[in-house]
Amino acid sequence: MTRIGAIFNPYTHTPDEFHDAVIAAERAGVPELWVWEDCFKQSSFATAGAALAWTENLKVGIGIAPMPLRNVAATAMEIATLERLFPGRLLPGVGHGVLPWMGQVGARVASPLTLMREYVPALRALLAGERVTVDGRYVTLDDVALDYPPAVAPRIYAAAEGPKTVRLSGEVADGSVLDSRHTVEELAERIASIRAGREAADRTGSHDTVAFVVAAFGADAEARALADVGDDHADPGARALWGTPAQVAEGARAFFAAGVDEVILQPSSRVDLGEFYDGAGEVARLVAAGA
Repeated sequence: MTRIGAIFNPYTHTPDEFHDAVIAAERAGVPELWVWEDCFKQSSFATAGAALAWTENLKVGIGIAPMPLRNVAATAMEIATLERLFPGRLLPGVGHGVLPWMGQVGARVASPLTLMREYVPALRALLAGERVTVDGRYVTLDDVALDYPPAVAPRIYAAAEGPKTVRLSGEVADGSVLDSRHTVEELAERIASIRAGREAADRTGSHDTVAFVVAAFGADAEARALADVGDDHADPGARALWGTPAQVAEGARAFFAAGVDEVILQPSSRVDLGEFYDGAGEVARLVAAGA
């Protein structure tokens, strides 16, 4: 099912602005608001919990929380608590984090792929209510089970950028989060790799693919979107969406056709978030009506 969401960007907006942004997103009819935890800006689980508490219908995605910063049992407790408090509204994602930042805090691992291969299955098992024992290179659990697992375990998303990580996200996770500034063709290649990983691992069921896409509405939308994409990408115009909500909705359909399930609109620069979320909400309505 094709879906539209929006992002709260901690690079251009501070935690002090988060409350009003969340209220504006729900008021505008944005189905999903995604946050992330880049060092050293804001906590993903704290902001997700606040957003869920302030709203009634908004789903909140975490795209992503760095695995090296938290023991997998702690992450499972965070997710389980939020899922029990706000059933069906949390979309939690994890990733290996930006390696230099992980090094700054003494959490960098030698093999991020090994960490993901151990961490994500353990996290999924704990949230499914299983009793888990793991003796891995980075994940060690000795007969661990959550006392209060969620009634229904949420999907666990994995961030994926490099080719090996993209394929691995298909093998171990329930969904993949793909970063912004990719063309439709580049995303289609990544989605094919995700599907190959799932087939190799004999995974069944659906896999939800999320793509962040730079977007801009209003005056000078094209210039702002292209400025955010930057000069170091070939064909920058294929890496963003801009214009009226109808134009952005039409552009999003190309991403859906490539296999993306969720197009999450990323504000192009420091903009009025209320206006941006108004546009994103209208895009969501247009896409839903078109689907």
